[in-house]
Amino acid sequence: MNSIVCLKQVPDTEAQLKVKSEQIGTEGVKFIINPYDEYGVEEALVQKEKDGAGEVSIVCLGPDRCVEAIRTGLAMGADKAFHIDDPAFDGSDAMATAKALAEQIKKMDNYDLIFCGKQAIDDDQGQVGVALAEHLNLPHASLVTKVEVSDDKKSVKLNRQIVGGEQIVELPIPCIITAQKGLNEPRYASLPGIMKAKKKPLTPVKAADLGIDTAATGAAGSKTKASNFSSPPPRTKAKIIGGESAEEKAASLAKALREEAKII
Repeated sequence: MNSIVCLKQVPDTEAQLKVKSEQIGTEGVKFIINPYDEYGVEEALVQKEKDGAGEVSIVCLGPDRCVEAIRTGLAMGADKAFHIDDPAFDGSDAMATAKALAEQIKKMDNYDLIFCGKQAIDDDQGQVGVALAEHLNLPHASLVTKVEVSDDKKSVKLNRQIVGGEQIVELPIPCIITAQKGLNEPRYASLPGIMKAKKKPLTPVKAADLGIDTAATGAAGSKTKASNFSSPPPRTKAKIIGGESAEEKAASLAKALREEAKII
């Protein structure tokens, strides 16, 4: 199977971010592969190994620092990567990002499956995968937890998470799949894999290479804009309600809710 994985680099979930009025400060922050994208990388590798042939390509849009995340994907076992890195893409929202990814993928021949994470853990929008499907005019399934490719490689059966249960769908190949937690357990990059990754092709891509009008991408081409950022309010200390009996505790709780919290 030939697969493409759309990968995003995001701040580590344990990173302490500094919130500014117009942006999130990232000075000194550690960045990682978006965890849901890791499921996509792993599943692409699993399908390649099952088939015994094919290749896995990574496509990533982002600044220079994204090379680290891309190299990690290559060290996991991906074969090659394309890094869309151009100031023209700065400030791209989900729709503008999907447009750029689509133009790169259109230049890549002979792919069967395209994997994206169900969402990125930094903005939590969950829109790039489905927007990409629209740009490429491909069927897609979101929140996928199981992938079974047919013997003739013409279709794929997918288990996807829905509220209160699971849905099984079948899509023709090629198609786009957004990965959910539970799809697999991503492998670690081994030392030999890290060494091999240094020699694998990583192609830089500019806006001119994609033939994209700069007015249709980046901040200028984005339909959504963040107006401001703010930190969540600090947590208040918990209060323990005392009393000798359940009746006393209930009375104390009611009094605290009425006089202190002022919610009743």
